[in-house]
Amino acid sequence: MNAFQKPAQRTDRLIWIVIAAIGMAILAASVIGSLRIEWESFLKPAGACLLLGAAGWFYGAVRKDACAAAALTSTAQIAAFSAVGAPLSYLAARAGFPLQDALFAALDHRLGIDWPGYVSIVTSNVWLRRLFLIAYLSFTVQVIATVLVLGFAGHFQRLSIFVRAFLLTTLVTIGISAFVPAAGPWLFYHAQPDLAHGAIPISSTSWPVFLGLRDGTFNTMSALNSEGIITFPSLHAALGVLFAIALWRVRGLRTIALILNIAMILATPFAGSHYVVDVIAGIAIALGCWIAASWSLRSRSAASTARFSPAADSPSIIPDLSDGGPAGSPVRDPLRADARADVTHEH
Repeated sequence: MNAFQKPAQRTDRLIWIVIAAIGMAILAASVIGSLRIEWESFLKPAGACLLLGAAGWFYGAVRKDACAAAALTSTAQIAAFSAVGAPLSYLAARAGFPLQDALFAALDHRLGIDWPGYVSIVTSNVWLRRLFLIAYLSFTVQVIATVLVLGFAGHFQRLSIFVRAFLLTTLVTIGISAFVPAAGPWLFYHAQPDLAHGAIPISSTSWPVFLGLRDGTFNTMSALNSEGIITFPSLHAALGVLFAIALWRVRGLRTIALILNIAMILATPFAGSHYVVDVIAGIAIALGCWIAASWSLRSRSAASTARFSPAADSPSIIPDLSDGGPAGSPVRDPLRADARADVTHEH
């Protein structure tokens, strides 16, 4: 086992502990509060995680295929975390802190951003609007694809950093959204479909859920078909950065990932009904979380290497007698003397 594998295994255990803790928090909230769990929606994710986890164990312990083991185990972790992460965001919205749309709109204004004008420009070009929608909807596919590509390509350390950064970014985003919630610019500006040339953002289905969670009329937490209700910071923008960084060293995918995620980030203000400051904050959080995850994992790897590797200048238990005795006088090396005597005798 190399120096990286030990901290990676500890990371796997920590990830499962975090997922279990979130699950317990959701369960406790359903018991104490008014939100209820839609148990049937967790059956498919739970089954998928069990199968993926079992397959990952098989390829790690029996078949000995490191690439398959890493890809399958990490996919199970992402699926399990996503199943409990969505209900966690519902709990954050339920906190009911004052909406901060006026603040975010003012910050956009200070940056010189005209959100209605931007949306109008994007939607006035049919091809651009379709391109942005495709990029925005690639979110879920990119999550799984990134894990599988890194795993099967053998980028184990980068995969571990990505999974850790993914979890950390999502948790930080959910935590911030609880204290500075927002309904989004579409609702704040009372935008009408004619502003976007008849188009309606994909995020429109999340508005009744978000508002219902705040006023108590929506009380269901589910793993499947959950809505993305976070406005600030933008999770789409944050994960777009993570996707591009994670795949940067994969030959043949670097440019594709970069272009696709730039398009997804640019599409976020319209398709996700986000302020531009949401996007900026999401990018900053993603970069910080990637750096933190990378530093944490590599520092553990370095510590493991230092712990299990021999000392560079470790002293020998056999004294070196060839350079003289304690007083600096020459000392006869009996082994060398015997060797010379043998040679002389042969001649």
